[in-house]
Amino acid sequence: MKLIKVGLCAFGMSGKVFHAPFLKEHPGFFISGIVERSKQDSKENYPDAIIYRSVEDMLKDEDIELVVVNTPVQTHFEHVKLALEAGKNVVVEKPFTVTVLEAEELVNLAEKKGVLLSVYQNRRFDRDYLQAQKILKEKCLGEIKEAEIRFDRYRTEPSTKHHKEDPQQLGSGALHDLGAHLIDQAVQCFGFPEKLFADIFSMKGDDFANDYFEIIMYYKNHLRVRLKSSVFSKEAHYAYILHGERGSFLQERADNQENELISGSLPLYGKDWTLPLKESDGILNFINDNAKTERVLTTSEPGNYMNYYQQIYESMVFGYALPSPATEIIQNMIIIDAAQRSAKEGKVINLI
Repeated sequence: MKLIKVGLCAFGMSGKVFHAPFLKEHPGFFISGIVERSKQDSKENYPDAIIYRSVEDMLKDEDIELVVVNTPVQTHFEHVKLALEAGKNVVVEKPFTVTVLEAEELVNLAEKKGVLLSVYQNRRFDRDYLQAQKILKEKCLGEIKEAEIRFDRYRTEPSTKHHKEDPQQLGSGALHDLGAHLIDQAVQCFGFPEKLFADIFSMKGDDFANDYFEIIMYYKNHLRVRLKSSVFSKEAHYAYILHGERGSFLQERADNQENELISGSLPLYGKDWTLPLKESDGILNFINDNAKTERVLTTSEPGNYMNYYQQIYESMVFGYALPSPATEIIQNMIIIDAAQRSAKEGKVINLI
């Protein structure tokens, strides 16, 4: 098996939880370098990786083929550009960039350099999203008329991360953070909308970046898709709600990969690794082909973020399709930009 050497641009939560464990357990990758500006936290679990004190120094390593840009979003453009100019393939954390213009420039540079550029939309591999996608593909609900995707939390205290909480910094707040996931999933399921309306603000007050958003996306055939997130949600809502001509589907947010990774669990290569669900996590209520109403409790199959890096490996080695290519994610950035404009101007924004 060809071994791909990887450089990790940071070793905060993103590096420790969402990237390094998968790269370590995948036999096709080797973590060759990790940027830690002052610490050496990575040495305990990744003793063979060289610690660099800057991204620029790590990029001088000619053996590194893949660079993971997992620094704060405000630095994504700078670091991705440096990596692309150094001829590296790049995985960049979501959100891709702060603005559409930045995203477009990076896509053009990657094409010019002939290297791969993918955005880490790992929640395409969440069990709850995969279950909702499965129901849509089975078409048992008929034509979908209304859909809602939510990601709620109960976090009434501000984050300690300045780049996420400062309202003066572009890219801070829930819209770029969680919105990047919900928008991506909506576009994957229903395509690019014709227009949208958004309400975005900070429930904690004007001194903090937005922590609430609601986006209504308008589609042809009278379809409406609502995306919503709040940090004042003590009781959980269904994460996915689908209403169609023949019935409804309700899906809980049931994926536990993040929590298990934080607790120290290691992902497995080539097999499911998360704990099985103890009970059902969805409700499907629909009229079947015999005109009979069926109401069944559903249980989602495990998701696995390892599949993202497996697809990255197959793309680099065999030329297979790239997961969440940057050319595709530009659509998400257009929606984020339009949502900000809609909230500011208080009007519907046409996208097509």
